[in-house]
Amino acid sequence: MSRMVDDKIACMTKAKEYGYDYWDGDRRFGYGGYKYDGRWSVVAQKLIEEYRLKDGAKILDIGCGKAFLLYELKKLLPNAEIVGFDSSKYALENAKEEVKEHLFYHKAEEPFPFGDKQFDLAISLTTLHNLPIFGLKSALAEMGRVAKSGYLVVEAYRNDAELFNLQCWALTCESFFRPDEWIWLYNEFGYTGDYEFIYFE
Repeated sequence: MSRMVDDKIACMTKAKEYGYDYWDGDRRFGYGGYKYDGRWSVVAQKLIEEYRLKDGAKILDIGCGKAFLLYELKKLLPNAEIVGFDSSKYALENAKEEVKEHLFYHKAEEPFPFGDKQFDLAISLTTLHNLPIFGLKSALAEMGRVAKSGYLVVEAYRNDAELFNLQCWALTCESFFRPDEWIWLYNEFGYTGDYEFIYFE
């Protein structure tokens, strides 16, 4: 657990700026270099298959980062209407050029500027656990409101060992919950889409 003895509090503070250091700086602050390598193409294909997305589908990515996943979706569905937002100006400025025009700065805990069921699919991968619980309430409700289907991935833990690992490793996580707690929150906050969890075993 090297992060716990590497001035973790200072590293957390720097990571939560979501600037260069978090995305492309030293590994102690975050990704250690988040470059396009094509890994999201498989995820894009699976989303298209699972949600039977047609060319022309409307897709929203909440916390899109550098929008590599939206780029892959757009390659497979050239006529899709893709939209992504993120609270990291650095990530948006360094997103794939091919999709930059479809991205904008926005915080997930604030009301989404979209109509009810405007999108066929809303996705959010490893983003919403970075919000405090009162921010989750708004984000989950909005995610459920603006899309016909949803797919969500957050960090969680199933036992004390995984909680310890998560606390050691995570730099930006604000909401540390077990799967049953997350599911309870989904029900309370109006999110009825699909979900998966990431565990630090």
